[in-house]
Amino acid sequence: MADIATVVDNYIAVWNEADPARRRDLIAQTWTEQGTYVDPLMAGEGVEGIDAMVAAAQQQFPGHRFELTFGPDAHNDVVRFTWTLVGVETGAAAAVGVDFATVAADGRLAAVTGFLEPAAA
Repeated sequence: MADIATVVDNYIAVWNEADPARRRDLIAQTWTEQGTYVDPLMAGEGVEGIDAMVAAAQQQFPGHRFELTFGPDAHNDVVRFTWTLVGVETGAAAAVGVDFATVAADGRLAAVTGFLEPAAA
């Protein structure tokens, strides 16, 4: 398995990247060509689908960024990690989640499934 910490760091960077061209490059580096993401609220497939999904999330939560809060924890071809979406100026959590991902043989993400939890009060 590739350096999973780097893969997860790149994954978080995708969600935080505001420049569309840079974000698409990060997606292509981080996911396989047919890579997928799904959670209870959204889904995307391939570079364009994942990019559109991330752009929509950024529009919904301006002034927020994702932070890795646990992990990565990996075995075989599966990794899990937790994250918090926080307000840049307030530090308040808008969302908390745990993601599980399957890593392809080339070290990129093949599929990510996200679970959302209530944000910390």
